[in-house]
Amino acid sequence: MAEVTAADVAKLRKACGAGMMDCKNALVESNGDFEKAIEFIRERGKAIASKRADREAGEGVALAKVNASGSLGAIVALNCETDFVAKNADFIALATSILDVALEKNPANLDALKALEINGRKIGDLVMDKSGITGEKFELSYFEKIEAAKVIPYIHPGNKLATLVGLNKSDVDAQIGKDVAMQVAAMFPVAVDKDFVSEETRKKEFEIGREQARLEGKPENMLDKIAEGKLQKFFKESTLLNQDFVKDGKVTVRQYLQSINKDLTVTEFKRLSLNA
Repeated sequence: MAEVTAADVAKLRKACGAGMMDCKNALVESNGDFEKAIEFIRERGKAIASKRADREAGEGVALAKVNASGSLGAIVALNCETDFVAKNADFIALATSILDVALEKNPANLDALKALEINGRKIGDLVMDKSGITGEKFELSYFEKIEAAKVIPYIHPGNKLATLVGLNKSDVDAQIGKDVAMQVAAMFPVAVDKDFVSEETRKKEFEIGREQARLEGKPENMLDKIAEGKLQKFFKESTLLNQDFVKDGKVTVRQYLQSINKDLTVTEFKRLSLNA
């Protein structure tokens, strides 16, 4: 049997991130073969991850970032079971490295992102490896992106809420975009403008307003008119450009942007919260 040295254990630990004893045992089981030891740890990780597949991964991090040109932004959510792991520097570093690959490769969707590689390992497999090492369920649960003339990210302190905002002008101060990205975080709009609200949502809100009016005892012939008024109020409160600007309640977000440049507007936004 090959002798397992402290240096061997340290080398394996650096390569895969497993605990000292797990690395030592893997080297013993593989008779000192480094590659076999890595595979041993991965297989053990798969078994642990499989056993925890039905566990709830309700904690984690939501991170947003843009590429060097500021024309592409991405959000990812990497989930785990406990807040303790979510705050771990290695866990955050893993999520950040996945986000960097997303910005570099610009995958079409979450499945495509999972198929990309970090250091020769598919991201989906890498997440499973790390799950096995920590003993907690890890899950890459969310990936969205925005491409626009200028994209601005915002991550709320604590890494539980992240947003992206796309603007139609590139020559805009980043703080302006951040103000709007923070608005998205705070006010949870459902769409950029009322024209972007789905027909399904429109009908649902109209029916809710109609039923509320009926329960309030309003005349039957007035229900549609009242419901339409409630729908317009919904558009005002729930679409980004029509919301009151949180940093200056005297203007809407649209008016704020137009005060900077009359043609400046939001093309798209993304919002991810691990608590909602």
